[in-house]
Amino acid sequence: MSLNIKPSADRVVVEAAAAETKTASGIYIPETAQEKPQKGTIVSVGPGRYADASGALIPMTVKVGDEVLYGKYAGTEITIDGKEYLIMRESDIYAVLN
Repeated sequence: MSLNIKPSADRVVVEAAAAETKTASGIYIPETAQEKPQKGTIVSVGPGRYADASGALIPMTVKVGDEVLYGKYAGTEITIDGKEYLIMRESDIYAVLN
């Protein structure tokens, strides 16, 4: 997916996965009781961050299309073209799913 936004430095734009609407046993969860998703897909990546002393660019370790796990309250929510996204630092990402 091509997104018309380019995050700065070591930030990424993540499209959050849909919240669970039903438990494993089949009980429906009301919208007010659903937890925020902690999994999503990266849709845009910044260039990386600069090292303090040398000024060398440290490239990003994640790329567009990676499925990632992140903290429950990580990032800042934004809305672009009616869709909700999160902008977060690469350090807020806990793992990349294979």
